[in-house]
Amino acid sequence: MGTIVQFENVGLRYGHGDEVLTDLSFSLTAGEFYFLTGASGAGKTSLLKLLYLAQRPSRGVIRLFGTDVVTMPRQRMPGFRRRIGVVYQDFRLVPHLSIADNVALPLRIAGVHEEEVQDAVAEMLAWVGLAHRAGARPPTLSGGEQQRVAIARAVIGRPELLVADEPTGNVDEAMADRLMQLFASLNGLGTTMVIATHDMHVIARIRAAHLLRIEGGRLSDPTGALRFPPRREPA
Repeated sequence: MGTIVQFENVGLRYGHGDEVLTDLSFSLTAGEFYFLTGASGAGKTSLLKLLYLAQRPSRGVIRLFGTDVVTMPRQRMPGFRRRIGVVYQDFRLVPHLSIADNVALPLRIAGVHEEEVQDAVAEMLAWVGLAHRAGARPPTLSGGEQQRVAIARAVIGRPELLVADEPTGNVDEAMADRLMQLFASLNGLGTTMVIATHDMHVIARIRAAHLLRIEGGRLSDPTGALRFPPRREPA
């Protein structure tokens, strides 16, 4: 498969402070599953922001889907963002909309026929165990329930690239297993996955996923060659 993400000597600083990401050069292969790990404050969230186009780098080149997004005109950004699903750490649900309408947003923005939208939303809410709360609004949900709504919204459009920041951080172990199965299924359909987590139990649920480890704003293994569980050599 081809390259879906390419970073060349990318650096990021906020304002006039020191760089929080330094000299990032790596490529991600389309259709693969990547975990981004590292200590709190290492730069995981900042790297994810570059991936889902919420932040432009201070220097360097970023190519997504073969296009240089650093120099891309802003009017082209919305079309690119629709190819990327995002699970935010703070959920970012629309509080006055029902959870069904929150999940439906990507499909409606893309112009999908309403009957198809309703069917897809019902299927997705059933998968994340929230079919009975379809008419509820986000403020009435627990943190774990809001997390599941955010994940359903991110994956419903079958994005080419899914970026998730600690997506199982607010759910119990059984639901974490279910969500990782959902991510694995989506990956099986061709979506490239980049999931930031510090939980090795979550990482262990995806067989032979690539690991990208960030330390002090730098990738310690930019090739993503390290896999978990490790491959065993034949006896």
